[in-house]
Amino acid sequence: MLCAQALAHPDYAGCRAQLERVFREYGLPRAIRSDNGAPFASLGAGGLSRLGVWWVKLGITPERIEPGKPEQNGRHERMHKTLKAETATPPAANLAQQQARFERFRQEFNCERPHEALGQTAPEQHYTASLLRYPAGLEDPVYPADYQPRRVRSNGESKWAGEKIFLSAPLIGEVVGVKETEDGDGEIYFGPVPLAIIDRVTLQLRRSSPRRRGGQPSSRSTPAG
Repeated sequence: MLCAQALAHPDYAGCRAQLERVFREYGLPRAIRSDNGAPFASLGAGGLSRLGVWWVKLGITPERIEPGKPEQNGRHERMHKTLKAETATPPAANLAQQQARFERFRQEFNCERPHEALGQTAPEQHYTASLLRYPAGLEDPVYPADYQPRRVRSNGESKWAGEKIFLSAPLIGEVVGVKETEDGDGEIYFGPVPLAIIDRVTLQLRRSSPRRRGGQPSSRSTPAG
């Protein structure tokens, strides 16, 4: 467990600040799995929240479990249940006291408590930091030559076939890539994440399948021209 932080408001700003601290200290993961709630996900195109957009620009793939399927993230859910039972039932009187409880739990969980999945050893005996370091700056995703890059406008819209298409607020200011299919539809991506399909007839959005598609863009980034 790299971080257990008591926050007055577990919103985008609060979560990003803590995640940035952890990423700088321990390196970047290749993917982060979460449920479908805020601030990790949204109801917008691709399910991306502002936090998810930031992850993609860092080269992290957002993974989300199916709604109502917590067992798909079972190990995390089990840890969270233990954390809540041992530190927040009932919660401490204030944030400082709650944070002290979290720190005691994290020390015990990482360094003292044996884990069955680790042969009754402590996690610190197995952990190594990520070699993926936090970048000096954020850059826009790279798209293959057959994708048309589009920067999302300040109202969350982009253009396709001369029409304005609303994508989502979290993508405002970001560069998406649109690829025309053999049927004339437009597949929209943000980095490697499929966002939606623009129907060529109705110009309405259809949610993309979460499965990966052949020839999709890379999660690596480069400055936008």
